[in-house]
Amino acid sequence: MVMWVFGYGSLIWKAGFHYDDRLVGFIKGYRRVFYQGSTDHRGTVEYPGRTVTLEPAEGEICWGVAYKISQKEDEEIALTYLEVREKQYDKKAYLDFFTTIFSSQKLTDSTPAISGVMVYIASSDKKLNKNYLGPASLEEIAKQIIQAEGPSGPNRDYLFQLEKALLQLGCEDKHVIDLANEVRRNITFQGGN
Repeated sequence: MVMWVFGYGSLIWKAGFHYDDRLVGFIKGYRRVFYQGSTDHRGTVEYPGRTVTLEPAEGEICWGVAYKISQKEDEEIALTYLEVREKQYDKKAYLDFFTTIFSSQKLTDSTPAISGVMVYIASSDKKLNKNYLGPASLEEIAKQIIQAEGPSGPNRDYLFQLEKALLQLGCEDKHVIDLANEVRRNITFQGGN
């Protein structure tokens, strides 16, 4: 049995486990948002960072990468690792993963490349997910990201690495780009440049 894991945040640039294949593609019906608080990696309990989660959004797609794990031993190691790394994400979903195929000059994406790709999601249910921060203005999210730093480093590094990784995949995620630009503006303004 082969396991597939979909990464839409830091898993894009840092898997942290052994995998046999990596495919670029997307899931449907979700969008990437900086609504999840991080008190263990990119922030603290006092100053939570903001990391991405998925929000249901009809007609939208979320680009990322799917990792194929074929060996039972690798699967067990990966799951153990992911359960610690993604512990603040309270939900797992098994979704269809699509890759873009050009057929006779037409873009086709109606048939999933893989069904049942495992995805970690931080739900908006505050009873199940105490670190959910939810929507805020671009300015407010940017200020939180600038202030937050945790054991994995400054929250802004997470944002900038995600922006870079997505652009390397050929994906221009407006939410990520707008937020990264707002953080850069604020850093420049604070620095007096």
